[in-house]
Amino acid sequence: MDQSVSDQIIALFILAVPVACIAWTVTHEEVFKEPREYCVKRYQTGKSLFERKIFYLFTCEYCFSHYVTVLMLIFTGYKLLIDDWRGYIIAGFAMVWIANIYMSLYALIKIDIKEENTEVKIKEKELNKKDVE
Repeated sequence: MDQSVSDQIIALFILAVPVACIAWTVTHEEVFKEPREYCVKRYQTGKSLFERKIFYLFTCEYCFSHYVTVLMLIFTGYKLLIDDWRGYIIAGFAMVWIANIYMSLYALIKIDIKEENTEVKIKEKELNKKDVE
């Protein structure tokens, strides 16, 4: 093995960041809204199981993170614990897991920010009402 286990774990947490970022962006953010809506329509109305599953993967961050992880493993050659094909399998599942923790945390933070923004808008409206009176 070229890297120590601690170096491999650090690399795992770092490589999971772009996996989470890509998976979240494609499956949730406005920039991919139109292609995602097209995929939703196709997976809901697809005639074959294969068609429905292919289009569904672009709408689910968990599903899509598996495919992004595979690309990341091919791109980086990252392996975890074992320096052969089994290291890729272990790395793949670990990276998906860490990436999905990141996405869950991001979703919670995003919800908190939206709640705070909503509260601020409500308070601003109340203040504006008082100013008008």
